[in-house]
Amino acid sequence: MSIEIFGFRALWSPYFFLVILAITIGYFVIIGPLRQRLGIEEKATKKQIIFFSIAMLLVYVCKGSPVDLLGHLMFSAHMIQMGVLYLVVPPLLILGIPHWILRSFVNNRYVKPIFKFLTLPLFALLFFNGVFSFYHIPLIFDFVKTDMLLHTFTTLILFFASIMMWWPLINPLPEWQTLNGLKRVGYIFADGILLTPACALIIFADIPLYATYTDATAWATALELCVPPGMLATIDLVGPQMFNSLPLVEDQQLGGVIMKIIQEIVYGIILGVIFFQWVRKEKENDQVDSDLLNPQPIK
Repeated sequence: MSIEIFGFRALWSPYFFLVILAITIGYFVIIGPLRQRLGIEEKATKKQIIFFSIAMLLVYVCKGSPVDLLGHLMFSAHMIQMGVLYLVVPPLLILGIPHWILRSFVNNRYVKPIFKFLTLPLFALLFFNGVFSFYHIPLIFDFVKTDMLLHTFTTLILFFASIMMWWPLINPLPEWQTLNGLKRVGYIFADGILLTPACALIIFADIPLYATYTDATAWATALELCVPPGMLATIDLVGPQMFNSLPLVEDQQLGGVIMKIIQEIVYGIILGVIFFQWVRKEKENDQVDSDLLNPQPIK
């Protein structure tokens, strides 16, 4: 059966689209007219604009496009959402915001002490991975997925925690750097290890874990998070198997594998960037040492 039966609003979330559009327009107003009015010379680079725009597009794809609806029908689609929203979007968002905006926020006298604590590397790692792991405990997962306010709150907490987790690793402000090259590598490996138990629970389970993907009543309640109740009342729903050709256990295992694959790809890219930055820095240091040892004669 096609998911088009749920209607345009459920498929494309027009209100959420307007929110993302407003945020994007606000970004361009801040880096353009407002920046000029404040007399700030630092312009947003093309990379920053591209990173921010891609981040906003991915947020809409994950939470406003048919992918969000599929996330309520297939656990594997849900894990694609999780991987992109918490492992891909945050670094793009951090790198997409001009430095003067970041500084004005994180150096605020009220924000700085709290932000500094929340982005301590050890705390940030435990905070994100702890919330992520607890969220995927079946009892908690099913409870959250059937309550609109709790689901929204949990999504925001996870996204905030992911920002805190990524900040020590990729923030572009020199005065906020807490990890050197080797520590950054260790941070990435620790993050991968801490996320593994939650994924392993899902990958190696031989029974369906989540009622919101197996029980027709719980599933229908969870659907109300993205489908208007009036629309649901007009559809004769039997269960999630109506839209999922995969057996429930295989779909669940596929979701865990997808999450680990997304993590490995993203962390692999970050490791590559860190390595090339380290090589470039070493070359620059070697060049400086060479210039000091072999000064050019003054003409």
